[in-house]
Amino acid sequence: MIRLLFARLLLVAVPFAIWFAYRWWVKRQGRPLPGTPYAWLFLAGVGLMTGSLFLTALTAPDTRGKVYVPAEAGPDGRVTPGRYIEAPKTPRP
Repeated sequence: MIRLLFARLLLVAVPFAIWFAYRWWVKRQGRPLPGTPYAWLFLAGVGLMTGSLFLTALTAPDTRGKVYVPAEAGPDGRVTPGRYIEAPKTPRP
């Protein structure tokens, strides 16, 4: 979960990184540069994050009708990761 949160926050930071790299390059050439558009950079980052959430929703596997089996520690200390299994069929009356 932390990895997913970090990836989303990284997407918000991408426009800022691009802007500051561009700003460094322009200053190095000696050209004037207007102020930093923080609101536009933040909105661009939120747009990237929103796009990633939509893409995740469209490409995530469908787990409806399946049962989640949580991670377990075995007697030898090895941890089996959580997984989804097919739901048992119940007979209809």
